[in-house]
Order: sequence, then C-alpha cells, then structure tokens
Amino acid sequence: MWDKYVLFIDGEAIVIDKPAGLAVHPGTRTRESFEDYLKHFRFGFRREPLPVHRLDRDTSGCLLLARNPKAHKRFQRAFEEKKVAKTYVAVLDGVPEASEGTVDMPLGKVSSAEEGWRMVNDPKGRPSLTRWRVAEVRDGRAVVVFTPETGRTHQLRVHAADGIGIPIAGDPVYGAGKGPMLLHALSLRVERDGKAPIEATAPLPPTFVNAGFGDVQL
Repeated sequence: MWDKYVLFIDGEAIVIDKPAGLAVHPGTRTRESFEDYLKHFRFGFRREPLPVHRLDRDTSGCLLLARNPKAHKRFQRAFEEKKVAKTYVAVLDGVPEASEGTVDMPLGKVSSAEEGWRMVNDPKGRPSLTRWRVAEVRDGRAVVVFTPETGRTHQLRVHAADGIGIPIAGDPVYGAGKGPMLLHALSLRVERDGKAPIEATAPLPPTFVNAGFGDVQL
C-alpha cells in the first residue's frame, strides 16, 4: 500500500506525495510525524530513507527522501547550490490585481507566549524570493503557481499574505484559517552529476478537489 505514495524511486532517491495534515519531523506538540512511517519506504534497503527538506504539516505534495547518507549530503548540497527547482500551487482568498509578479521579502522569526511563533517581513532577516503567476480565477479566488528561489520557513505563506496581499485559503496563521490550507508542492526537479535528474509531479490532492479546484489548468 505504501508504494501508492511514491512519485519517483531509484537507488539513491525517493520522492513521495506527502499528505496534508502530517508533519515531516516530530516536535514537542507533534505526536505523529512522517518519520514514524519511514520504515515502510525501505523497499528492500536496510536503511530507512531520510527526508532532505521539509514541508509544513498542512502542505501536501513532493517530498524528497535520500536512501543513503552520501546521497543525503549531495541532495542537501544541491538545495544549497540552488540546483533544485520546485513549484507549488495554492488557492488564495481573493484575486491579485496583477497576473504575475515577484516577492522579494526577507523573513525573520518572532515569538510570543500568547500567539506562539510566526515569520514576518524583517529587513534584517534572511533573503527570500518567490516568483508567482495566476493560473486561473474561479469563484472570486485565484489559483496561483509559486516558484520559490529560496526555501525559508513559511516563505510562500508569508509572501502570499504580506507580499501579494492575499493569504492562502485556509492558512491558520497568516489567513482566516477556514477550511483546509490549500497549498500543494506540485513538482520537484533535482539536478545530479552524471545521472538523469530526479523529477516528480504530485497530482492535486483531495483538499483541492473537494474545494472545487481539482481540474484547474496549471
């Protein structure tokens, strides 16, 4: 049953279609995470694969796993050297005035006992750049394709809410939080020296289908 989540597999990499609602790593308030299920993705290997990057708990889609420690280091280096191309799709709680654009907004982390932590626009924060375009408008909401050039925590969520000016539908931190958060890691491409690139595309998840966006043209 576990192979139904696999989008790509070879001797050093697996790309899985992570379901929304499941954190990648455990935390102090996280009883269940994807790490609890890594044993099911050995597929004949002794070692469990290791996640190379993160997706937010409520974000579905492409997640890269390394099948050995050497591959894990190479893939992490690929992310650092910007040899990884990622696209995301989201439904916004409104329609932007422009049909496309770029959000260049450094991000920093703030925290309080009352509200917990969140990422904010911070001139002294880490550089964060996202390109975006509107793919379709339906029922007063825009379907947007994001192409991030950096990979900061909550980057797309903050760039949508504070950069474009319209939060992602269902975002519990930066938006109204009504319904599931409609953010999906659509595709992933990792360049490899001497080998074909890792390429995967994750179909739109049930959350998009149930919200009436399962057939959008991207």
